[in-house]
Order: sequence, then C-alpha cells, then structure tokens
Amino acid sequence: MPATLPQTVPVLPPLTLGRHQVSPPVVLAPMAGITNVAFRRLCREAGGGLYVCEMVTTRALVERNPKTLRMVAFAAGERPRSLQLYGVDPQITAAAVQMVVEQDLADHIDLNFGCPVPKVTRKGGGAALPWRHRLFSRIVTAAVRAAAPAGVPVTVKMRTGIDDDHLTYVEAGLAAQEAGVAAVALHGRTAAQRYSGRADWDAIGRLKQALDVPVLGNGDIWEADDALRMVAHTGADGVVVGRGCLGRPWLFADLSAAFAGRSQRVLPPLGTVAVTMRRHAELLVEWFAAERVDPAAAERDGCTDFRKHVAWYLKGFPVGGDLRRRLAMVCRLAELDSLLGGLDPDEPFPVHTLGQPRGRTNSPGKVFLPAGWLDGRDDGAVPAEAELADSGG
Repeated sequence: MPATLPQTVPVLPPLTLGRHQVSPPVVLAPMAGITNVAFRRLCREAGGGLYVCEMVTTRALVERNPKTLRMVAFAAGERPRSLQLYGVDPQITAAAVQMVVEQDLADHIDLNFGCPVPKVTRKGGGAALPWRHRLFSRIVTAAVRAAAPAGVPVTVKMRTGIDDDHLTYVEAGLAAQEAGVAAVALHGRTAAQRYSGRADWDAIGRLKQALDVPVLGNGDIWEADDALRMVAHTGADGVVVGRGCLGRPWLFADLSAAFAGRSQRVLPPLGTVAVTMRRHAELLVEWFAAERVDPAAAERDGCTDFRKHVAWYLKGFPVGGDLRRRLAMVCRLAELDSLLGGLDPDEPFPVHTLGQPRGRTNSPGKVFLPAGWLDGRDDGAVPAEAELADSGG
C-alpha cells in the first residue's frame, strides 16, 4: 500500500445507482447502533455521499418487527434512502424487497454478505454465505428481480472470504454482476480477520479488474487521504467508510474536498467538537421523542444512546478521566451542557491521532459455521433455522 499520496488526485465521476447519482462516490457503511437517523444527518450535513441505515434482517422486516420498522425510518428530505438487508432465504429476501418497493421504504437496497459476527455466520449468513455459491446467487437474483419493477437498485457488500483458504470474492462478485446488481462493495478482510490487521487493497483491485459494474473499496479508510490512496491503488469507483467516521462526522467534509481535488481538511478545536457532540445528542433525543410519549424518557434514552460516542469524539484530546467518565454517564441535555462547558474550547485538534484506527480493533478468530458448511459448497438449500428474527448485527 503506498505510504504517500498519489501525485495525481483521482477524479471520479458520480456513482450511478439506478436513477440516483451519488457524488462524491462515498458510502457510509451501516453500523449497528451507530448509523441511525441522528448520526446519518450529522454526516450528511458535513458532505455528500450515500448514507446507509443500520442492517436489518429480512425476516424481521417481513414480520413487521417494531424495532426493525423503527430502524428503517428515514428523516424528511433524506435522499436517496439506503437500506441494508441481511437474509439467507431467497423467498424471504424477495418478500422483504417487495415490501420495501410496495411501501416505498427505501430508494436503494444493499445486501449484507460481509458480517463476521458469530450469531450470523453460525447460521450460514453474512460473510459465510458466499461459500455456498448457488444459494448466494439465488438470494441476489431474488432481490434484484423483486426490486426491478420499481427501478430500485440493489447492491451487495461482502468480504474476501471466510478465511485465506476459502476466498470467494471474485466468484461472488461475478455472480452478483450476472444477477443484475448495480455495484459491489468489498471489505478487504476475511471473516476470520474480523477487524484486525490491514485490509487487502490488492483484492479490491483484482475485483475491480474482474467486474464491469462499479466496485467500491472498504477497509482502513481512516482519513480522506486514505480514500485517495485506495482509489489510486485499486482503481475502485468509490469508497465505503465505516469506523473512520466514529466521533468524526466531519470526515465526510474531508472526503468531499479530497475527491474534488481540494487539500483543506477539517481539524476542529475542542470547542467545535463540543458543539458537534451537543448537536448529536440533541438529534438523538429528537429521534427518540418521535415515538416516546414522555419527553423526559426520550431525553434520557437519547442521552444514554449518545454515551457510546463520547470516547470517540474525545480521542486524543487532553480531557481528564473524571470528566470523561461523567460525560459517558450523562442522562440529560442540561447535564451534558454543563460538562461540555468544562472543556477548553481552544484546545487544538490532536493531529497525532490522524490515521489511527477507531472502533473495533479485535484479533483474528475462529469463524463459527454450521456443521458441514465447508463440505457442501454446491448445496443451494437454505440452512435449517437460519433466519434471524431480530435485527442488527
């Protein structure tokens, strides 16, 4: 992977997804418990792109699970509305996509074949599923056919494979292309890597060479300049950003500038970060208030949900442990205001944190699979009891 910026900044056209043009070609990856209405709004206000909601399961959507229906809500004016589905049954996947189309729930559907979480892979789903290539093709084909009458584009996101001995990304990419997807996104890690080590950008380049549809690269984009390097290194048509924007929704402003050939980057002082934190918490409270009868309960729940973001926002800033702990236990907006008022607004952004990983940085591990999964590659049957009724992941 190049250590310096390319001499020529890649100039990419907008990403075409059906009738939608995404410019710059930047996608916010769905992250469980993170990419809700509030966080997506913060990111959209910073820069252009496609902002995907949290992953939901096809079965839970079809069964109208209340939690799932709340997760697929979008803010007024949020366009295009992007929804990621996880499923292992072609019929249920088709029913979920048909529901999305008939009820106008989203403008774009992404299928998840990259989740490495054990509760998903042990059912044969997520990153485990492309190994069963016939089943993979059936699911993608079913989704594309169900979405076609309304012109809703379908894309897939996947990993390179289960592990280094069971790589599937080129074969799966070709199958998805044949099924009619609008684009393919590749996280350059295997399921066994989880979020450890370095993403294999060479694999993204190989997939780009193999496909005619747009290919998006995902993995180790911590800064906008990483996105430029990835595109120059792989020839990808765009990038998918996940953990790099945690506690930094302004990263999308940097990405917009980078792909427009501008060198300016956002390095907010602590006072500006505090303003963003306050707005994030307020947006979460508004989101909870939409379904809570008691305003006090909505405020409590919104502030509680905000707590997970505190450490990401304050990463690298010289903020004392006691204040960090109190911020991570906040229950009311007035309490948050008081604590944020104790921060030094002139403290400069900690540039030494640039390029450092955020979020999950775990070790490689065993991929849990259904019994005999690796032995039945040509089996196109749906695994027994594979469908998850709950959402998230």
